[in-house]
Amino acid sequence: MATLTGKWRGGSVSTVAEERKLAPAKTAKLNCWEFKKCGRQPGGHKEKELGTCPVTVHGALDGAHEGIKGGRACWVIAGSLCGGKIQGTYAQKLNNCWRCEFMNLVKKEEEPTEYGFSATRLGLEKALEKTRLK
Repeated sequence: MATLTGKWRGGSVSTVAEERKLAPAKTAKLNCWEFKKCGRQPGGHKEKELGTCPVTVHGALDGAHEGIKGGRACWVIAGSLCGGKIQGTYAQKLNNCWRCEFMNLVKKEEEPTEYGFSATRLGLEKALEKTRLK
């Protein structure tokens, strides 16, 4: 797994496109902001209006399901934008997330992989720990 030096990784890269140029294999799978086209990622077209989405800067889940920051684990991060509304806590939003096209895409892509799919933060953190030990 490649290590990135971008803004989202702690350096100076400011866009997803630049991030992908640095490590296309690492970021080949779509992140939620790319799939949903919400524009709340750093440098996104809606960032000034709606604020930076916490998913796009959530470093603790960087690499979960092979995404950038929390980009493939948005359902466990409070404050994401779904259906045009900023969502609340994990418990408040999970019911909506189970019906989300993006979460179901990630589930379909990740279930057959070595570490599988996780809908919980604890499960994601355990899978990340295993990948980092490899």
